[in-house]
Amino acid sequence: MLYLASQSPRRRQLLEQIGVDFRVVDVDVPEHRALAETPREYVSRVAREKARAGLAALDDPHAVVLGADTEVVLDDEVFGKPVDAADAAGMLRRLSGRVHEVISTVWLVSHAGEWSDTSLSRVRMPELSDAAIAAYIATGEPFGKAGAYAIQGHGAKLIEHLDGSHSGVMGLPVFETARLLRARSLIDA
Repeated sequence: MLYLASQSPRRRQLLEQIGVDFRVVDVDVPEHRALAETPREYVSRVAREKARAGLAALDDPHAVVLGADTEVVLDDEVFGKPVDAADAAGMLRRLSGRVHEVISTVWLVSHAGEWSDTSLSRVRMPELSDAAIAAYIATGEPFGKAGAYAIQGHGAKLIEHLDGSHSGVMGLPVFETARLLRARSLIDA
């Protein structure tokens, strides 16, 4: 049985979209970057810790747990979820007119082993006016989203160019996830 170690409705939706049967396991993993950790190492570690925490919470010797983490990175700085409207505005101002990376890593963890894959996308935002930033924040969408935007919602208007995985920017790279699941015979080819 596959378990998703996430409460994210986007991740659930993306797994359902590719026809995966799964259950959700609730985990609480701190998301703090270690001092010498690169952004890619950080994202991978958090995703792996989520999957491991999910497996530890289950009493199922056949469980396979999927953990994922997605972060926005600009100039080696990881942009997590904004704490309030001012934080969201600050993030969006810094992303404005720039290209940033979105790192999305998935881990599959079971008692038989651990496997991972990563999607790296580059996203360009146009110059955003203060009015455009304020209007977007007023939608409420930036909260709970890494980098203070959601590509699948109103935030799509803020994306000038995407080089990479749309679903990876949403929070679960579907191609990489499906490849991992196929390799473990958890979905059909």
